[in-house]
Amino acid sequence: MTQRLVYRRRLSYRTTSNATKVVKTPGGNLVYQYIGKKGKVPSCGECGVKLFGIPALRPHQYKNIPKCRRTVARAYGGSKCATCVRTRIVRAFLIEEQKTAKLVYRKKQRKEKKSSK
Repeated sequence: MTQRLVYRRRLSYRTTSNATKVVKTPGGNLVYQYIGKKGKVPSCGECGVKLFGIPALRPHQYKNIPKCRRTVARAYGGSKCATCVRTRIVRAFLIEEQKTAKLVYRKKQRKEKKSSK
């Protein structure tokens, strides 16, 4: 005959937060041991892709690990993926280039107007 087991906490329903496994103690008794919920890998804020280099933990566990494991050494390290950061940088560069090209074009137009008069 097997030993009857009783939950150690008050929650009596079989939910994900109340997941348990049976473990035999050194005294020979069978007891329930609670299993914590699985963590989720953080995802990119723009495209939703999973971020590399950051472990999948529960939110309260992130405060206990060092900062070097919480983020990646890059701009927008823990919130955006490398491809999104790259596209942002390229976009900003192209916008600046466009502004300078516009100025050069306007100067050229003014010169042509003056020379035609």
